[in-house]
Amino acid sequence: MVFEYADSGNFNNYVDKNYESFNWFNVIEALTNIIGGLSEIHQKQMVHRDFHLGNILFASKNSYSKKMAHISDIGLYRKIDDVNETSIYGVMPYVAPEVLKGKPYTQAADIYSFGMIMYFVATGRQPFADCAHDEVLVLNICDGIRPEIDEKIAPKCYIDLMKRCWDLDPENRPNSIIIEELITLFYDSFASYQHTYNHGSRV
Repeated sequence: MVFEYADSGNFNNYVDKNYESFNWFNVIEALTNIIGGLSEIHQKQMVHRDFHLGNILFASKNSYSKKMAHISDIGLYRKIDDVNETSIYGVMPYVAPEVLKGKPYTQAADIYSFGMIMYFVATGRQPFADCAHDEVLVLNICDGIRPEIDEKIAPKCYIDLMKRCWDLDPENRPNSIIIEELITLFYDSFASYQHTYNHGSRV
């Protein structure tokens, strides 16, 4: 198996280095790649189980695949009906509350993690960055506490989707196909706006 070389490092490092120039078009473009990759995993009836910024790698846009972001760490992937163990993997703020309570990983748990990724790219901050990653944080997450966000820094449609992804009830979280459709709509809207803006600026 041959993998593309991710010459820009992981998502966390990439955004840290490029946040000032990482506009909303870049955000939606990256999320389109990420949710597309997760959707492919889920359509194969698999669960990632360790979905966070460190496992999303960035490659140059002039690379072979033309994609910016790629999901890595395939070693923990499991078929849905093979995920019976209750061991917890991952970075605590990205782990779904039901998993923290000892339930098996599901595709909905991956979606929770995607919601936290959406938070990071909107704010440039790690979720719960000002909290110790301890039992208190586990209890808070399981009680429905989520990272605070200034709703002025992101479009309402974006924040609404992010909050649906990290809903306490996994049954209320959208699946990867629905998210991919919505993120694609966001992308098309931003692309259309950018085209109109650029065209208007030349007149």
